[in-house]
Amino acid sequence: MEKQLQQFEFWVYNDITGLDDRDAWLLKEARDVTRHAYAPYSHFQVGAVIRLVNGEIVAGSNQENAAFPAGLCAERVALSAASSAYPDVPVDTIAVSYNNMHGDSDHPISPCGVCRQTLAEYELRQDSPIRLILGGLSGKVYVISKANDLLPLGFSASDMTEK
Repeated sequence: MEKQLQQFEFWVYNDITGLDDRDAWLLKEARDVTRHAYAPYSHFQVGAVIRLVNGEIVAGSNQENAAFPAGLCAERVALSAASSAYPDVPVDTIAVSYNNMHGDSDHPISPCGVCRQTLAEYELRQDSPIRLILGGLSGKVYVISKANDLLPLGFSASDMTEK
């Protein structure tokens, strides 16, 4: 038997003022995009804003429906929009923020499991890391160097190939 350790590093900022101007702007945009969420069931509005390597910006917000909890997360909406509008342009960074209409929005949240899988696969597909900037409407901010760090022991297409 062998014991192994899986861990990763990420940066924690006390608030948005610690970020460089480009990252602060991206997180502010994600905070603003939460207003476009359609979240009548969860009352949990999420905004995601992507900066592509060519400098283009693409945004998305969560979209719920009456078959709740089925719906689309902001991260996947933004990734779908980016890959549709700019199919061959890699994602550099994605900022994610939220507004919890029933509570506090003052700390970072992490993407759900489906979004983690989607981000990790998107990274593999584009063969380059996707940085994440995670923060609420206020408070601490996390910066993660690559999305795949959020999905240790992740499943990928290579697991389904014949050998």
